[in-house]
Amino acid sequence: MKFIEINLIGVYVAPIALLIIAAWFVTIALRRIVERFGLSGYVWHPAAFEFAVYIIVLSSMVLIIAR
Repeated sequence: MKFIEINLIGVYVAPIALLIIAAWFVTIALRRIVERFGLSGYVWHPAAFEFAVYIIVLSSMVLIIAR
């Protein structure tokens, strides 16, 4: 797939911007699942862990869509 700009009311938006927002929502859902089961107590640095999960989700989405 070729990544092209998306026209939103006359403003061209890069497709990565939409993927960043979608990955953020997926990460929020995963964070709620982790907090619900109490798994956040097992990580050494919760903020670094959340950032790593976000990067993994974003890169996975980009790889899946780029196929």
